[in-house]
Amino acid sequence: MFCPVFLRLIEFDTCEGGMGYAKVRARLPAAFSNRVLNKRSPGLLTLIQAAGWPIWFILLCSVICLAIIGERFWTLRRSVVLPPTLFQDTVQAFRTQGPSADLIAKLNENSFLGRVFASGLANVKSSREVMKESMEEAGRAVLVDMERFLNGLGTIATVSPLLGLFGTVIGMIDIFGSSGAQSQNPGLLAHGISIALYNTAGGIAVAIPALIFYRHFRSKVDVMVVDMEQQGIRLVETLHGER
Repeated sequence: MFCPVFLRLIEFDTCEGGMGYAKVRARLPAAFSNRVLNKRSPGLLTLIQAAGWPIWFILLCSVICLAIIGERFWTLRRSVVLPPTLFQDTVQAFRTQGPSADLIAKLNENSFLGRVFASGLANVKSSREVMKESMEEAGRAVLVDMERFLNGLGTIATVSPLLGLFGTVIGMIDIFGSSGAQSQNPGLLAHGISIALYNTAGGIAVAIPALIFYRHFRSKVDVMVVDMEQQGIRLVETLHGER
């Protein structure tokens, strides 16, 4: 019923040379003006308030997820894990000064691959098998550090949808709790529905990127570990004169 009124006002505005938005709004019915012209998208705080208290667990998971993703992106840079010239530099330094304590200390502080090389140089005077075993042990310790926090990221990817489901259940409880024998409160019904839907969407929104980056980092670690093993074998064979 308000649409013809609105169109007549626009036509009048055009014919009169332009009344302006304020005058058009002043001539509209108050209900139509407040509902249409003042309609805005709800802000983030409004959405959080509408979702109820279960959404805070999902928000906590999202903050932890972002922190882990940022930290792993920084730590698992290929130039930091596997410096491209470290193998050549290590062989050259070994041939220049031998397996000195200073060289081993520098390798330990250099990178993940440097820690593996340092373990090998510390046992370079032993047999090839002993040197290789020491590097494998160091590699297992390095792998643990490279996979740090990834289990937490996978846990968030699994738990977030469950938290969304938990919020959905809480919303349904509010809906049925507001349905009395005498009357129903529309406000409580709407609040319960918003809790259910916002929490479900929030849980899925957190779980999707968490799962994507979990698989990405796991694949990246696997590839770099293979490269690390290959360079370790090259170092053993080179220092023992087989290459």
